[in-house]
Amino acid sequence: MVEIECFWECNDGLGETPIWVAEENSIYWADHVAPHIDPTDNRRPSLRRLNVATGARNTWQMPEQVGSFAFRVGGGLVCGANSGFCTIDLETGAFEKILDPEPKMPGTRLNDGKTDRRGRFWCGSMDSHLADASCQIYCLEPDLTCRKAAEDYSFVVSNGIAFDPEDTRMYFGDTFGGMIYVFDFDIDEGRIHNQRPFFSLEGRKPAIVDGATVDAEGYYWFALNLGGKILRVDPNGRLDREIDMPVRSPTCVAFGGDNYETLFVTSQQAFLTPEELAHHPLPGSVFAIHGLGVRGLPEPRFGG
Repeated sequence: MVEIECFWECNDGLGETPIWVAEENSIYWADHVAPHIDPTDNRRPSLRRLNVATGARNTWQMPEQVGSFAFRVGGGLVCGANSGFCTIDLETGAFEKILDPEPKMPGTRLNDGKTDRRGRFWCGSMDSHLADASCQIYCLEPDLTCRKAAEDYSFVVSNGIAFDPEDTRMYFGDTFGGMIYVFDFDIDEGRIHNQRPFFSLEGRKPAIVDGATVDAEGYYWFALNLGGKILRVDPNGRLDREIDMPVRSPTCVAFGGDNYETLFVTSQQAFLTPEELAHHPLPGSVFAIHGLGVRGLPEPRFGG
């Protein structure tokens, strides 16, 4: 039996990028606070950690919104943030810029990202005004050089990046395009090509594709934001399972826990009306889904 547990009613404005750290028995994630930082709101962008064994909770305030992040082989984090690719040291609080891949586009920021099994961090940008389809997918190499990954493809908001277990595919969610695409992926060269439709959200509007992961069987899981569901899609692009969430706004998913058999889900309060917030009393919480009968995979670390 599938069981959905509210792990932490933490009131995230926009929770994202859950990552399980097995040696700590902990789930980490980011809270953007909102699509734009509101100076009248006392909440600041942050990273959070919940130790599922002890119940200990930690929050680190960030100087800007962190769209996605990954743990580094040598310690600390790499992230895609408002100002570009940055590093984060949670022990010292240091937040240092690596580079901005879009220096001439002040209205964009980095959003969803994932690390491949050779230690590269792949991250897409988004237009902060949710209008301009000029954003790109970037690949940050372990040596901290960066390049566009798909020169002929642009969009408004990036989401849903995930790699299959065989390292032959990269999935990408075009949020405002209402489409999940799949690319052929060459892990040796670190290249993607042969972009093609994988799963359409036609007929599900206003729901949008959000954060995603892949399980050990190669099935793609993603959050159907504003649709109140988590969807599992088979490698051929066929819908395999729908799980109804207690909130309308799940944002991202990640496997963790014992044997990676628990699916953690972040959510948001942003974009919801006061009536929706009253009807769904737990938006912005972190949830754990048990009893799925499938297992996930560890997230790779950035670097060589």
